[in-house]
Amino acid sequence: MSHVVRWLDRIAAVPATDWDALHGGDHPFVDHAFLDALEQSGSVRAELGWRAEHLTLWRDGTLFAAAPAYRKANSHGEFVFDFAFADAYERSIGDYYPKRLIAVPYSPAPGPRLLAQTDADRRALVTTLADDTRARGWSSAHVNFLPEAECAAFDDTWLPRHDWQFHWTNRGYRDFDDFLDALNAKKRKNIRQERARLARDGWRFERRTGAELSTEDLDFVHHCYIRTFADKGNTPALTRDFFARICRDLPTKTLAVIALRNDEPLACAFLLQSSTTLYGRYWGCIEDAPGLHFETCYHQGIEHAITQGLQSFEPGAQGEHKIARGFLPVRTHSRHWFAHPGFRLAIADYLKRETQHLERYREAVMRHSPYRVEP
Repeated sequence: MSHVVRWLDRIAAVPATDWDALHGGDHPFVDHAFLDALEQSGSVRAELGWRAEHLTLWRDGTLFAAAPAYRKANSHGEFVFDFAFADAYERSIGDYYPKRLIAVPYSPAPGPRLLAQTDADRRALVTTLADDTRARGWSSAHVNFLPEAECAAFDDTWLPRHDWQFHWTNRGYRDFDDFLDALNAKKRKNIRQERARLARDGWRFERRTGAELSTEDLDFVHHCYIRTFADKGNTPALTRDFFARICRDLPTKTLAVIALRNDEPLACAFLLQSSTTLYGRYWGCIEDAPGLHFETCYHQGIEHAITQGLQSFEPGAQGEHKIARGFLPVRTHSRHWFAHPGFRLAIADYLKRETQHLERYREAVMRHSPYRVEP
């Protein structure tokens, strides 16, 4: 049955109920409200290298498949790094940019990318991506941080790429102490000592949902976010309006952990959550202390996940230091299509060697697992 392809320059062109129905409404990063907040707040715009061109497929006037799509003028904010690919392509072939990207801006959180109810509809999205990229004469198309279940929609013209993130899994823990009992003695002792020292020094922690954050809280959250980027010499993309919008529109899916001393907020972590998973996103502080980052970003999140009965906690990209806190490597997936056949072959060879290296890397880091009995 024939269908119509529409590339939309704003997510607001699609009714929120229609978009969210395609992914079940339980993954905050592909929620219509989250993507709309990025656009309406100016956090995603062409000047930053993100031009929204969302892919939608329609049949008899009804949306039946979609993907959050962008025309990228650079590779910033993606977390699947292809800077070396771009350099090689431009030295040997031509312009690497623009390229097509299916992803959630600034968000390395695995989740639905091919929003559809059937395998056939997901394959239709993939076919459209390749055909359109070829027709435009662009170098490539990329789908980042898709779930393993969607990988079957891609044929062998799409190159698979993998990496590792460190995730925590709830194994039915009754409380935080029950989780600590699953760790070896050294790691358990270290975490308890860190928490005790912070308590002695007057630190306390409050977890507040988006619905509970005041105007002053939002000011503080955004200030901490900006400060982290400034400390690293980077330019922050997310505006205060973005945080305000997602807390307003996703009030139960947003969470801030605020660290206070003498009732003064001095650090915070900002997270999102679904019915099953907690996602750590941003951290910042006005004043630091030993163990403060670990407590605010990781231990408080684990405690929250246990309390709320969540199955897992994904604290973001990279970070081997997370292993000692109970986070273990989990494979992430991306798929990549290149128009130039010779370049595709070269990248396929590179990715094969990269995968072998990553497998050895996992074996090495698992030797440092903090658990008494391997999960």
